[in-house]
Amino acid sequence: MNTSPEFLKKKHSVRKTDRRNSKPEVSYAEYKLGLLIHNARVNKGLTQKQLAEKCGTSRACISKIENNAKGVRISSLRKIVVNGLDGHLQLSVRI
Repeated sequence: MNTSPEFLKKKHSVRKTDRRNSKPEVSYAEYKLGLLIHNARVNKGLTQKQLAEKCGTSRACISKIENNAKGVRISSLRKIVVNGLDGHLQLSVRI
């Protein structure tokens, strides 16, 4: 029989391990997307504020995407790439 501390440690270590195993892939994808937007913006010589104005969003939104891209909508991403960066958005899905 496990004591409460032993049970909690065992129970939580499994959950943390599961989270650790699933997070890196998502985190890397989010990081990579933010980095791509950041590099494209810098290469175009734009500030976050200028990019935001070109695509009709806020500087805070651009910053959030560049720093971790969590929860970015495809429509927002499209506006940033097409309207703000004069680029072409191409997405793919692998199964």
